[in-house]
Amino acid sequence: MSRRPSHPVRLLASALAAGALLTTAACSDGGGSQSASDTAAEQAGVARPDAAKRTPTGSPSASPATLTEAGAKAALLTEADLEGGWNQVQDADKWRDRLLVGEVDVADFLTAKSSATDCQALLDALYGDGLLGDPSGPSALTGFEQGDSRLLEQVAGYDRGGLDARLKWLRTLPDTCDEFTATGAGGAKRTVQVTEASVPEVGDARAGLRVSVQGDADGGPATLTLDVAAVRVDTSAVTVMGGGLDGGQTDSVEQAVRQGTERLKTVLDGGTPSPQPTTMD
Repeated sequence: MSRRPSHPVRLLASALAAGALLTTAACSDGGGSQSASDTAAEQAGVARPDAAKRTPTGSPSASPATLTEAGAKAALLTEADLEGGWNQVQDADKWRDRLLVGEVDVADFLTAKSSATDCQALLDALYGDGLLGDPSGPSALTGFEQGDSRLLEQVAGYDRGGLDARLKWLRTLPDTCDEFTATGAGGAKRTVQVTEASVPEVGDARAGLRVSVQGDADGGPATLTLDVAAVRVDTSAVTVMGGGLDGGQTDSVEQAVRQGTERLKTVLDGGTPSPQPTTMD
């Protein structure tokens, strides 16, 4: 992927997350002292509910804890979570793919002009790391390189209604934006194809896409292929985007989604993700 000068990340992620996940608040021990679960929650950066509001032992589990800035960072993937020689980088927030910059040709949508708006929104979101829209809560992002391929992950908190609507919108794009043309700088034409991609059965809801952009790069023909996945857990989400001019990264994206979702769930449960993954395929 080619780079462009840095500007604030909105998110892929869209990276291409990044992202969000499930489960329960710790129970009060009934005393005035701080419990071990409270200490673990603070170390993971998760805001815990007041003791008086916690679920008594034996009662149904409470809502997941609120994601914090520290929690979002703790939930991010590490090199240990990925197979295949991925190296973590420090400037993932500066990644931008110039092949994603272009104006959608409205003439490709003779019967539904609104489809052109959706396809333009997709390109803009992929370029600006805003696949799930602007987070309403904390957000953290990381990236990895493997040769000429890149993998971007974002973990963020969102408004529940807006997050569900965005995931539903993503699922419509393989039909709405099956194939269209975008015009880049200088009038260069690019053919964009959008297909559905499978996502591991993790989290509360999910959506996956494969986006292929055929155009010119560095004076010759090039095809940018991106595998994209987003998973919701309660009001948080993990977004992962991987690929490049050498093709997509289906296996790595699926692995990143599994591990990223597990790390987020651990944080929301008040724990600290292990430095080593608990499950590897």
